[in-house]
Amino acid sequence: MQCGVGHFTQRLAQAMERATPGRCVEFPLTRSEGSLPALWKLIGCAGTVVCNFPIVAWKRVILRPLLALAMARLRGRRVVVIQHEWSSLNWMRRLTYLPALLLADSILMFSPLVKRQLADGPMVGWLAKRCVLVPLPPNIEAPQASADSPLRQRLIEARRDGRLVIGHFGSIYPGKQPEALLEIGAVLKQRGRRPLLVYIGSFIRGVDRAEEAFHARVARLDMADDVIVSGFVASESELFGLFEPIQAFCYQLDEGLTARRASIMAGAQSGRPIIVTAAVDADEFAHHPRLQALIGSGAIVTVPGGSRYEAYADAVEAALGRRFEPPPFDFEGWWSDTVRAVAAEL
Repeated sequence: MQCGVGHFTQRLAQAMERATPGRCVEFPLTRSEGSLPALWKLIGCAGTVVCNFPIVAWKRVILRPLLALAMARLRGRRVVVIQHEWSSLNWMRRLTYLPALLLADSILMFSPLVKRQLADGPMVGWLAKRCVLVPLPPNIEAPQASADSPLRQRLIEARRDGRLVIGHFGSIYPGKQPEALLEIGAVLKQRGRRPLLVYIGSFIRGVDRAEEAFHARVARLDMADDVIVSGFVASESELFGLFEPIQAFCYQLDEGLTARRASIMAGAQSGRPIIVTAAVDADEFAHHPRLQALIGSGAIVTVPGGSRYEAYADAVEAALGRRFEPPPFDFEGWWSDTVRAVAAEL
């Protein structure tokens, strides 16, 4: 299944191969790919085995990655686990990833907040000593030319009609508080701004019935005509074509902005202002100077944690009312930083 972690894994393998030709092999493990004999043979030729978590289809395919890591330890190979999230995951998912963390020599994380979540966990907090922070780059690179689509034309027409088009990019799941933007939109609607909230992404299926709760909130706020959910967009050129009519992106996050929000970094390439909840801790971006620079330039506008929805509406209106020249975005530089940090652990 398509997901941000899966996309990151592919990008990382490609970037590592460019940086160290012939030294990195990508080996997909799915229900139909990656036989165990072939995996055993490949691990015998490897110095380090790297695995990324979480996996979207975890109940169907989690066993193979865990077997790969167990094989690596049996053969005396180094094990590196890249763990993108922790406390925001369902407890059942955390339980399945725990064997991987126990097998790991190094656990790479992208956010001090996630590292603290692991450190605070009962019985597993000692594993945080194995954690190393690395800077996360965006998965998606702005193409030279964007592509048109029926939805893009619909958004352009909404702009012509005087609507305020606000974006929310990435997979839709409870950890991103997608329903909060509905409340912010309702505030803007009361102010007569005629918002159109565009969720560019698709819902992640899970046990929490997030999609049903989202549509129930839309109905309660009487915003059925003010919300669009695009579904999965496979083409980067089509994706950035959808970014063009967006006037601002907005996210209210209970945990605040963290250094693992690749979707926000991808949106920053559009040159549109991004309004988001401020980080909980001052050191959240100490290991990630490029993300710090985005905040310092005003490309990312932070709203203090605990603020009411009205404060986000104010920030959206203020961002659209100022002149802003987005800084250049060095996509390759972001990935070079990540490759150096990961390579140091291999």
